[in-house]
Amino acid sequence: MSEQNEGFMDRLSAHLDRGWELVTQGDLNGAMASAEQTLELDGDSPDAHNLIGYIHAANGNLDMALEHYRQAIDLDEHYLEAMLNAAELLIHPLGSLAEAIRVLDQALESCQTADDIADASVLKVDALLQQGDRAAAAELLIGLPEGPFENQQLEFLIGRAHFELDQIDAAATLIERAASRSDASPDVLYYLGLLRDRQGRADEAPLAFLKTRHLDGLLPRPPWSPSHARFEKLVQSALRELPAELAQRLEGNLIMVTDLPGLEVVAEGVDPRTPLLLDEMATTAGGEEQRRLFVYQRNIERLIRHPLGLQEDVLEILSRELEAHFNRPKDESSGTKFSPKRQG
Repeated sequence: MSEQNEGFMDRLSAHLDRGWELVTQGDLNGAMASAEQTLELDGDSPDAHNLIGYIHAANGNLDMALEHYRQAIDLDEHYLEAMLNAAELLIHPLGSLAEAIRVLDQALESCQTADDIADASVLKVDALLQQGDRAAAAELLIGLPEGPFENQQLEFLIGRAHFELDQIDAAATLIERAASRSDASPDVLYYLGLLRDRQGRADEAPLAFLKTRHLDGLLPRPPWSPSHARFEKLVQSALRELPAELAQRLEGNLIMVTDLPGLEVVAEGVDPRTPLLLDEMATTAGGEEQRRLFVYQRNIERLIRHPLGLQEDVLEILSRELEAHFNRPKDESSGTKFSPKRQG
C-alpha cells in the first residue's frame, strides 16, 4: 500500500474511531459529524453507514437507521456487525420478524467464531420466540457452541433464551453465573429476579428486583426521552383517548406519573419494570372502588416501539396494560402486586 493510501485509510479510521468514542460519551451530534466526515472521504464506507445507522437508532429515527444498516450490508455482504444491528432493530422496535430471520440467516453464513455464532443465534432464537415458534427456537438453542465466550454477555443471553423456553435448570446455571459478576447489568439482575420467582424463592426475588431498580435508575435516558412535564402531558392526552370502558373505570382516580416504582412496592413484589401500577385504595359506601394509577416513565420508554411516535405508543401501552389488569380474575387484581412480566 502506498503512503498516500495509508494516509487516506488512517484518516478514515481516525474519524470512525472518534465517532464511536463520542457515541460512548453520549455526544451523538459529534459522532454524526465524524461519521459524515468519513462518508465525505469514502461514500462507499460500510463502517460509516453502520455508525450512522447506530446513531439514528439511538436518536429514535428507526427507519433511517435501518436504511443505513442495509446500505452497509449491500456494500459488504459479510458485514456481521451491521447485520446484527439491523436484526436487533427489526426484532424489537419494528417487529419485522421474517426480515430479521432472513438477515440473521445471512449473518450465520458469515460467522467465523463461536462468539459470532452465539451472537447471531440468540437473536434468531428471540425472533423465533416472538413468532411463536418455540420448537424451532429450542432446536437452534441446542446447537449453540458451549463457550467459554470472549464476550461474557453471551452467557447471559443464552441463559435468558433458556428461561424464555422454560428450561429453568439450564437457565439458572448461566444467569446465576452472570449475576455473580461485579459488573452484572440490570438486565442480568432482572432475569435473576424472574428466575428466583419461578423457582419459588420468594425471599430472594425482591432483592434482585431492588438491585435492578437501582441500576435502571442510573442508566442514561434515551436521547429522545421527553421531559417529565412533557411526558405527563403525553400520558394525560393518552388517558383522554382511552376506549370508553377503560376511561370510565379510571374516572375520579388519582393519576401520578413518576420515573420508577418505589422501593417499598418493589420490596413487596411488584415488578420493577412494570409500566404502570393500579393501587386499590378503598371502596366507597356506594360500592365504588377508589384507585391510584402510577405511570412509570422510564419503564414505558423501555417499551416504546417508535420513539418518533411517542403519543401513539404511550396510548397503546396504557390501553394494553389497563385492559390486561381489569380482565384479571378479581382475586389477582385487587392488591398492589403485579406478577413479574418479562420486559427486559
